[in-house]
Amino acid sequence: MKKLIVLLCFFPLFAGAQNLYLSARLGMANYQGDLKAKSVSFKQSKLLGSLGARYDFSEHISARSYLSLTSLAADDKNGTSFMQSRNLSFKTKIFEWELTGQYSLFSFNNKWWSPYVFAGIGLYHFKPYTQDVNGNKVYLQPLSTEGQGFLPGKKNYSLTQFSIPFGLGAEYSMNEDMRVGLEFGYRKLFTDYLDDVSSTYVDQAALLAARGQTAVDLAWRGDEKTGAPYPAAGTTRGNDKLNDGYFYIGFTYAIRLVLDKYKDIAGMPSGKKAKKSGCPATRY
Repeated sequence: MKKLIVLLCFFPLFAGAQNLYLSARLGMANYQGDLKAKSVSFKQSKLLGSLGARYDFSEHISARSYLSLTSLAADDKNGTSFMQSRNLSFKTKIFEWELTGQYSLFSFNNKWWSPYVFAGIGLYHFKPYTQDVNGNKVYLQPLSTEGQGFLPGKKNYSLTQFSIPFGLGAEYSMNEDMRVGLEFGYRKLFTDYLDDVSSTYVDQAALLAARGQTAVDLAWRGDEKTGAPYPAAGTTRGNDKLNDGYFYIGFTYAIRLVLDKYKDIAGMPSGKKAKKSGCPATRY
């Protein structure tokens, strides 16, 4: 009896949480950029994991937020002949926070599943690095491999930036409190330096004077394969017409914070329906 009284006393505090879910996402991520020959492939994909929450405002509209961790990597060895002669590579971890709105095409009051689209804003942190000829880990941004930070008018890139996350997916309601789904997401970025490659080679002497021999060694690595000399200043190193990006495909899982079992204990109607999963915002 005491437990029931406590539950009833605190029920108003949790009533709004009937529309609140804890969410998780697990999938594979990959990047798009100058060190990748094909725009969409999972050949060099890395594991992605996310934890977050979502809130259903109505049968169709939800707000969601995730914290995600993944890695991105690419190697010219897997690319075209031009890329192989350039011989660059990079890796980075991605820490990301996103806040998006989701629109579900169908109502879970009427169907057990629904396709959806989502879009919003994100904030992410990256730190590209590579390995030198001795296998040592070397971070690339401080090396200014294309003259960022010491050439006039060429500012160094920030390692924490905004992004625009968007994508689509489909969800299936296992019961009134749990949903599973499959989702494809893309991140539009505002930098071309996710992989530390963007435009042209900087003058070798200027790079050596400004950042040292390691910067020269890692700005051009074709000499490691063929012994070819460092390219002339202004020679194409990457394509600065398109920014980098990354995408993922993953499974999603969401569980309601206030379960129907709690409502049964509290003596409240669960809203269960024989053939429909029900939307907490519209059930009576």
